[in-house]
Amino acid sequence: MITHSNKALTVLGLGDMGSALTRSWLAAGYDVTVWNRSPRTVPEAATVAATVSEAVTANRLVVVCLLDDASVRASLDGVDLTGRDIVNLTTSTPGEARALSDWIGARGGRLLDGGIMAVPSMIGVADSGAYVFYSGCEEAHETHVAALAVPAAVNYVGPDPGFAALYDMALLSAMWGMFAGATHAFALIGGEDISPMEFAPLMVAYQQAMAEYAYGTAAQLASGDYTEGVESNLAMMVSTNATLLRTAAEQGVSAELLTPFMALMDRRVAEGGGKESTTGVVDLLRQRVSAATEARGSQPG
Repeated sequence: MITHSNKALTVLGLGDMGSALTRSWLAAGYDVTVWNRSPRTVPEAATVAATVSEAVTANRLVVVCLLDDASVRASLDGVDLTGRDIVNLTTSTPGEARALSDWIGARGGRLLDGGIMAVPSMIGVADSGAYVFYSGCEEAHETHVAALAVPAAVNYVGPDPGFAALYDMALLSAMWGMFAGATHAFALIGGEDISPMEFAPLMVAYQQAMAEYAYGTAAQLASGDYTEGVESNLAMMVSTNATLLRTAAEQGVSAELLTPFMALMDRRVAEGGGKESTTGVVDLLRQRVSAATEARGSQPG
């Protein structure tokens, strides 16, 4: 029988993140029913369901934290979702989230998709900075926001079920770019009598200062004027790139983490964007994807 209590929910998936989420709700006094695809240690005080159907039947709010989109569909396939609010915290793409919303809706449920911006050790810890992007059914969000706020702060980004995943992946993409730059920097100093421990705070401070560059990019994208407020233009940056590449060669370091972006910068200058900032590269990336999509669409089936 479905439970309508505001202090009860189901968690499907007891990996590191699913277990951390479960422990946070239990600590806050929630009744938590759990199910995992394989035998696993269960957080104390949780109620273990023998089957996924039993777990879903137990509560209106069902939180899913599995490996991928395919595992979510495989686990819920054949389960009656009528009246259930499915909160999917499984990492997915925007397209997968939108398709899953339709799939769950066709089975009588409502989807609220989420992107967790934290590691398990941050879950349920006050002031850890953990938060979760949510998007999809607004009514489901409003109904369960108090429960969802227990493990991490809630950031609802709209009714489009794909937006939480998009925000998540966009920020992760920015992170990987930062990691790539840091990796290259450490490689450059690696063969010299320079302490990486002493170098790290210099790099962190510089990266933090440079991070505000994003505000300028956002303003230029909003206005459409990519020369607005530019002090170091793209042509100047491209000329500096040659020195960066020579330095890498001198230090015996591969430049493969840098050259893809540099190639796009070169192309934008060649197309007349030398007085811009790097914002024009955003357009280049989107044009490349659009051209590839059109090319695939024009191929005979």
